[in-house]
Amino acid sequence: MSLPSKENFSEWYHEVIQTAEIMDVRYPVKGLYVWFPFGFKIRQLVYSKLREIMDREHDEVYFPALIPETELGKEGEHIKGFEDEVYWITHGGLTPLDVKLALRPTSETAMYPMFRLWVRNHADLPLKIYQIVNTFRYETKHTRPLIRLREITSFKEAHTVHKDFDDAAEHVKKAIGFYKEFYEFLAIPHMIIRRPEWDKFPGAAYTIAFDTIMPDGKTLQIGTVHHLADNFARTFDIKYEAPNGEHHYAHQTCYGISERCIAALISVHGDDLGLILPFEVAPVQIVIIPILYKGREEAVMEACKKVQESLSSFRVVLDDGEERPGAKYYKWELRGVPVRIEIGPRDAEKGTAVVSFRDEKKKFEIPISEINEETVRMWAEKLKQRLFERAAQNMSEKIKFARSAEEVRMWVGTGVAVFHLCNNAECGHTVEEAGGSLLGWFEELPEWIEEDAEGNCIICGGRGRLAALAKTY
Repeated sequence: MSLPSKENFSEWYHEVIQTAEIMDVRYPVKGLYVWFPFGFKIRQLVYSKLREIMDREHDEVYFPALIPETELGKEGEHIKGFEDEVYWITHGGLTPLDVKLALRPTSETAMYPMFRLWVRNHADLPLKIYQIVNTFRYETKHTRPLIRLREITSFKEAHTVHKDFDDAAEHVKKAIGFYKEFYEFLAIPHMIIRRPEWDKFPGAAYTIAFDTIMPDGKTLQIGTVHHLADNFARTFDIKYEAPNGEHHYAHQTCYGISERCIAALISVHGDDLGLILPFEVAPVQIVIIPILYKGREEAVMEACKKVQESLSSFRVVLDDGEERPGAKYYKWELRGVPVRIEIGPRDAEKGTAVVSFRDEKKKFEIPISEINEETVRMWAEKLKQRLFERAAQNMSEKIKFARSAEEVRMWVGTGVAVFHLCNNAECGHTVEEAGGSLLGWFEELPEWIEEDAEGNCIICGGRGRLAALAKTY
């Protein structure tokens, strides 16, 4: 069975999620999905890189999923941002609870009462922790696997505590660096954008977001970094004693990535045949397919096993099943296997193999003696470079510089409109009337955006910075 064309992105996405066995969408609760083993292996490989980055400066923890209503309600602006999305537990068995319990929509109000106990003086700072947990949000919009869920199964949230605003701001820059490294590892081009005041995280001083552009021209938010200032510290009484004996409210940051990173991985790189995965996060990195002819099987299988043994440090499958070669090609292309090695009787006689890469439509012959770990790692690096360059090219084609609100209106829906905009909220709301959402102002300009960082606001003509507006998921 062939997939729909990726040009029909929504249909393609839902089909590839199920057919490539990423998630099973048939669970009988709306917005909740089941990870297939293959999809969960991708998740493990992707999140192992995220953990490796986080573990350099953070300690991993686990906080309970249940938050008392008394704590959730303390930070008024924060709970107001989530009040329509909270799942409430009102009974324990048949007994009504004295205090309702919320299934965490995010963990600030679960963690920060404990931070009050953990942070006592300046020697306790900075505090840096993270956890990878499930969170629950009663989404009323159209739910989609990995993109908009009622149970986010893989939410990496980091929380840090610092002595003052500037220290926290420096850590925000570090967090942005962590996420840049992560998405470069996945070969996913992205935009780093400071959200407008009306779209920042509830309770934050400011929010920096990572956005990528999906094949249909809509943007997907794939990470956020928030400077919380001392807003939560004042609510939860998180203070520390300075060396001079004075007590000060701490300043905090938090930053998160969900399984939307895997939605982006699938969507940005995939094609009409299925997944295309970077070598490091492919559950099967190399597939060896013997081309068998009656009476000549032994030499072919011997050559295949020799190659398999020489590549034992990788995740290799020798597919010696009874399916025809074409069916095997389809199966492994669908699952995004980066490297395919074919060996037939003539190849076995010559001591050669035929190699192809998932992202290219060409094959080449290579002596079996030259297929080794060093060669494969070189192939993997070049594959990632090609994936990034192709994705960046596709993304740049979906970005258009607009010189007027009318030009914004004409482009949004096709892709992302970029333009100069001042900080005046009225100008921001006016440009949103063109359709879509104001993502905010570029914190850093990607190399594939050629416009100047500053210019005249397209609404009022005052000084502005480069901003972006798009339809979003």
